[in-house]
Amino acid sequence: MTTATLFPTLLDQTSLGNDALVAELEHSVRILARDDMAGRRWCREHGYRGYTSYASLDDLPRRDPAFADLKRHLDRHVAQFAEACAFDLGGRRLKLDSLWVNLLKPGGHHGAHIHPHSVVSGTLYLALPDGSGAIRFEDPRLGLMMAAPPRLADAPEAMRNFRTVTPEPGTVLLWESWLRHDVLPHTGKGERISVSFNYRW
Repeated sequence: MTTATLFPTLLDQTSLGNDALVAELEHSVRILARDDMAGRRWCREHGYRGYTSYASLDDLPRRDPAFADLKRHLDRHVAQFAEACAFDLGGRRLKLDSLWVNLLKPGGHHGAHIHPHSVVSGTLYLALPDGSGAIRFEDPRLGLMMAAPPRLADAPEAMRNFRTVTPEPGTVLLWESWLRHDVLPHTGKGERISVSFNYRW
């Protein structure tokens, strides 16, 4: 019997490899969380437990040199991921479309979602207290498995219905933007700080 693996879903996990930049970005996020009044107002109005610049700031790489440095790192890394995905980009490169920060307080979480109108999405993790909420990826076929039995508890990782990743500070995750994911509830103490981003073609 020959068994083939069809339609793989790639998830790239690497370290940014620059502790000084991670510390600088964390400092910048804390300043934004204090000073971005429009963002704080949006978070209050939408019940966001903490702070995000998602709806208030769209120019962080131009506003802050630390985010400009991060963009240079991400541009290279996303280009390598695009090659691994065998994308035919017609001689063009994927371009950073949006970048925002998240400061999640205890009790906060992000419900399951995708990132429409993008090709590659990702997150850089800056501060992760114990119990602060892993990210979980969902098998995109899950809604089509109408009569399928559950997977064994010890099924190979690539065959499970969910993949949960508990990153460390400095970890960068990249995935294709259609991949549904959520952030599990923050049950620890302290603030979970990350930078998320989308690349488009």
